[in-house]
Amino acid sequence: MHRVSESSGEVLYLVVCAAGAARDVGRLVTLAQDAGWIVQIVATPSALDFIDVAALEEQTGRPVRSRYRKPHEPKPPRADAMIVAPATYNTINKFAQGITDTYALGVLAEAPGLGIPVVVLPFVNSALAARTPYRRSLEDLRADGVRIVPNPGHTDPYPWDEAVQELGLAPSRQREQGTTTQPN
Repeated sequence: MHRVSESSGEVLYLVVCAAGAARDVGRLVTLAQDAGWIVQIVATPSALDFIDVAALEEQTGRPVRSRYRKPHEPKPPRADAMIVAPATYNTINKFAQGITDTYALGVLAEAPGLGIPVVVLPFVNSALAARTPYRRSLEDLRADGVRIVPNPGHTDPYPWDEAVQELGLAPSRQREQGTTTQPN
C-alpha cells in the first residue's frame, strides 16, 4: 500500500472514465504516489463498472468518489492538480462544453477557472479522434490551459506514465528541487 498522509503532499484528483484501460488505473495511482501526490480517485458513474473500487480505496487510503456529497458528508480535500485518464470522447467533449451532469465533470469544469492544472490522457479511437467536435474540444480545452497528452488511442500498455510526466512533480517537491511546471 502507498498511503501518503494528508499533511505530506498535494492532492491529485485522478478522474477515471469508463474505458478498457481503466481496469489498470492502479498503475497511474502508484506513479502519482511515487511522485509525491496524495491521490483522490473521482470516477464517472459508468467507470465504476471498469475499476476495482475496493482495491483503489485500499491503495489510496481514500474513498472513490463518483457522486456529489450529501450535506452531512465531509468535504474532500481541494485538488492541487487533476489528471483525466483514461479520458473518453464523451468526457472530453462534455468537459470542453462545461457540461456538469456528473460529479467528475463538475470538478473538471471548475478546475481551469480555479487555476488548477489539468492533464488529459485521451482514450479515443481514430474514428472519433478524426471528428470535428472532438478536435474542436481539444482546442477549447487547450485555450483554457488544459494540457492534452497526444492521443495514444487504444495502445497496450496504456501510457499512464505520460500523464504523470506531463503534470510533473507534486508542487511541494517542485519547491524542494527548485523547479516548477507551467501549464502550456
